Amino acid sequence: MRTPLLATTLFLLALPATADELERASPVTHEPTKRECGECHLAFQPALLPAGSWRKIMAGLAGHFGEDASLDVTLAAEIEAYLVKNAGPGDATKLRVTEQRWFRHEHDFPDPVWQKPEVRSRANCEACHRDAARGSYEDD
Repeated sequence: MRTPLLATTLFLLALPATADELERASPVTHEPTKRECGECHLAFQPALLPAGSWRKIMAGLAGHFGEDASLDVTLAAEIEAYLVKNAGPGDATKLRVTEQRWFRHEHDFPDPVWQKPEVRSRANCEACHRDAARGSYEDD
């Protein structure tokens, strides 16, 4: 009877640590990923999503969140390998960083915050985290 209680307690204690760990993520060092992903948005650090999410994203580039982000097959495989190798923990059923539990925990703001002209989108990390491209998500 004590083992499930202990396991549950340890699990709950670990949840905030997961969010805190993501205040710093290794910056994107793979030039093709920086170039191709960074052309339209912040090249998100691989640790912000789990491997399964990256695989699904890379498999669906023709319909990438409403855009055609198709790449040459070889280049797409190279980028996917980099993302998967450096992926973090999370829910692989979620494809958006903003849908991950740690993100929602850290960014529980009222709608008017997200609607500010300088923010525009939950995915615009750099609106609040000036060093997001370098992997720093500490509170600015």
